[in-house]
Amino acid sequence: MTDGLLLLHAFPLSSEMWNPQIEAFRGRIPVIAPDDPGFGGTPAAAPEGWMDAAADHAAQALKAAGVDRAVVVGLSMGGYVAFSFVRRHPELVAGLVLANTRSGADPDAAKETRAALAARLRAEGNGFLADSPPPLLSEGAPSALREQVQGIIRRQPAEAIAGAALGMASRVDSTPDLAGIAVPALVITSSGDTLIPADATSPMAQQIPGAELLVIEGAGHLSNLEAPDQFNQALEGLIGRAGIALG
Repeated sequence: MTDGLLLLHAFPLSSEMWNPQIEAFRGRIPVIAPDDPGFGGTPAAAPEGWMDAAADHAAQALKAAGVDRAVVVGLSMGGYVAFSFVRRHPELVAGLVLANTRSGADPDAAKETRAALAARLRAEGNGFLADSPPPLLSEGAPSALREQVQGIIRRQPAEAIAGAALGMASRVDSTPDLAGIAVPALVITSSGDTLIPADATSPMAQQIPGAELLVIEGAGHLSNLEAPDQFNQALEGLIGRAGIALG
């Protein structure tokens, strides 16, 4: 049986955001970092059922790589996809990392905000979002990292970002699923995350049996980019807990 590492990216980015993790684990374990539907040149999916389509796409990427099971790592929107992946493909899950994300569905106000964003993207393109992205990084993040994140956003089609926004708005509440997660799990949050703050993420560690919690001090929403060493060390620990030996 071949075990791997599956990395599910955040909104409105692509698999490029995982470069520090891809480099750190290259040659030690198979690493699969698919682009969600419409991102990174992949075929788009309809907003209805978007999370399930993204989860199925990730499962196909695993199988194409010859990986039988994976430690699934979802950050932000990637966490929402991870929940769908666990529901639809439990046999492929060896462990689970939920980073800077939440289990609940969007309240009505957030759904309206996402719908307005999708409409503006379709009308204007993605330039405004790349120029003024949501608070993905902490206030103290290096300017070079900020420019890197903006560049990733700029390379994603506006329609793909719009579809993902609507997909997030229509996602189901995954909180009832937490108690049934039966694989080694890790919840990661960061003190500088103002987009999905620690008090929205941390409770999942108490609701998932045996889950561990890591709070990365000072990092913002994209904790894997702002604190890659801590993030990677935590991934190593979870991979070990899942019974997978790294090369």
